[in-house]
Amino acid sequence: MSVIGELATFVTSIKASALPAAEQERLRLHLTDTVLAALAGSSIPEGKALQRLGEARSLAERIGRCAATIRLTEIDDIHLQSCVTPSAGVVPVALLLAAQGATADSGEIASAIWAGTEIAARLGMAVSGPKILYRGIWPTYLVSPVAAAATAARLFGLDAQRTSHALSLAAMLTAGGVGHIHGAPSGRWFLYGQAIAGGVAAAEAARADYHGDPGLLDRDWLSETHGIALDTSRLTDKLGQGSVYSELSIKPFCSAKQGVAAVQAFSSIVQAEQIRADAISRVRVYVPPAYVGMLSTKVEPGSRQSTFVSVAHQIALCTLAPMQLFDVDRSAPAIDAAVAQLSAKVEVVPDKELEAFYPLHWPADVEVQSGSKTFRNRVIAAAGDPENPLLPSDIEEKGHRVLDALLGAERVDEWLLLCRDAFTGSAECGRLAAAFAKLCGNG
Repeated sequence: MSVIGELATFVTSIKASALPAAEQERLRLHLTDTVLAALAGSSIPEGKALQRLGEARSLAERIGRCAATIRLTEIDDIHLQSCVTPSAGVVPVALLLAAQGATADSGEIASAIWAGTEIAARLGMAVSGPKILYRGIWPTYLVSPVAAAATAARLFGLDAQRTSHALSLAAMLTAGGVGHIHGAPSGRWFLYGQAIAGGVAAAEAARADYHGDPGLLDRDWLSETHGIALDTSRLTDKLGQGSVYSELSIKPFCSAKQGVAAVQAFSSIVQAEQIRADAISRVRVYVPPAYVGMLSTKVEPGSRQSTFVSVAHQIALCTLAPMQLFDVDRSAPAIDAAVAQLSAKVEVVPDKELEAFYPLHWPADVEVQSGSKTFRNRVIAAAGDPENPLLPSDIEEKGHRVLDALLGAERVDEWLLLCRDAFTGSAECGRLAAAFAKLCGNG
């Protein structure tokens, strides 16, 4: 059987109900986390503008814009070993197609979400996502068409043959490489939305009996066309025996994942030693060489994205305005003198010793100098990582911190209840899908 054929068999045959109870609960928690991100993204100017972009769009394009609205928040989940953020591009496909009548079966919806998430993470590992990221290839963007196609194919009820065509057509839509996009609104989100839309459209084409090339990944196609090596064993080894949900990370606040461990390590030091911001003379952040350049980014006026990437800015917020770590808007970041002053004291330094932990973990070692004393703390598994997972109560608290100012606490609680009940039955899942569709302008 071809590699794509094995993937198609997985997509069409798995049942989320067969997963261990702990993994089923993780699936639900990642659903909740993604819906919270959708609420946040739909409530801020950049997300609203993206959803309004264009007129008379197809269903696939509307789904893609909704996915991009989630991804731009930088509070969605991530699979570290693949460097892929899977749920942003899978959950909206499942919920919006369900709302359009693809299926009312909560078990099928959960299985479709698992299928897309699993394939996104495995494909990211198969192309060595953490390595190719720093070649200018965005792993999430690369895998998105195939993951979206897998999710849609399951919701459409396609058989294994048609699913093979859907996956191969989606694979031929992969791009991956993006330029150096600056400013706001960022074209990254437009590109990502188009990638998701392409995957949904590939499944629609396969449903209409359009054919692809199911043998595509058995050849050196990806290497020859994109210069990317593909380890097919990472795609198919023990496929269906457990899930990647035990490997996914959930972000505790809004940030590029590369900076989360550093912020946590710094916060632990200043809290334990009760160090005031004005008493800090220097901060050094040691990280694996791969992402030194990324975390050294300076905040650009009017660029929300730069505020999530700059670890100096994130560290300053952690001390001086911690609730701003949960602000997904930042469309016009107000950088006061104190934040700018503390940010200027932060230096990002490569540490080859930390390479031993990467990419299974994305660690940081932080050194804080205050007066004549120097304090140091290392974080390997940050809060939200598999070894240090967020509990349901933590995710609910995160939701309130992000959304209360945007929606009000009562409405946030209503959404949390919808997510909590989503997989208890088809009626409950249908209510969440309908509410989600309305949120994304598809109701």
